[in-house]
Amino acid sequence: MAALKGILCKNQLLKSKITISHYIQNGMSQFPKYYIEPVYKKEELKELEKSGDIDRLAHLPTKPASSDSTCSFKQDPDINLFVNYVMKCGKKSLARELVEKSFENIKRIQLEKYHKCESEEEKNKLELNPRVIFHNAVENCKPLVELTGVRRGGVKYQVPVPVAQRRSLFLSMKWLIAAALEKDGKVRFTDQLARELVDAAHSKGKVVKKKQELHKQCEANRAYAHYRWN
Repeated sequence: MAALKGILCKNQLLKSKITISHYIQNGMSQFPKYYIEPVYKKEELKELEKSGDIDRLAHLPTKPASSDSTCSFKQDPDINLFVNYVMKCGKKSLARELVEKSFENIKRIQLEKYHKCESEEEKNKLELNPRVIFHNAVENCKPLVELTGVRRGGVKYQVPVPVAQRRSLFLSMKWLIAAALEKDGKVRFTDQLARELVDAAHSKGKVVKKKQELHKQCEANRAYAHYRWN
């Protein structure tokens, strides 16, 4: 009986070692490293067809697409991320309704400007798509550098450092939401968010000023930039 228990323990240990080595080899993933990422967007497929790479990728092992991957033109990863930042206490349906209502208000604001335009040239220059306005607003609010605290000789210096792409997107969206929350009690969140997005799309508003002030502070503290590497 003791010998049988010893054999079972050895088999379990061997299986665990094989499993651990398998995960280490694959980078903590169930798919090997030579598996390519799936292509599920129609625009990317069209580009692959034009370049001729689609025949080469057709026979390569491919990872399965995630559950939230879709080729629908209505789904935008940046807007979905923005909805997640607006969400509180797990109420995603409410956050999605708020963002959609804000887009409706953006459309209403732009249509009012459109009907007030006197010439056709001004009407053609005016953007009416809320999604395009959202992307322009987020892009205009992205900071390029930020300040980080570095302690040297008992003194903490504010050192300017470049911002990664993902963090700049995070800061831009968070600043827009925070600016929309800084409102009077009588103003709705969706109305204020729509105004902030429209102003940011035209390089105006609180968030753009905040980004410019941050850049000015980084420019003033550029003398401490060498502390980033020391």
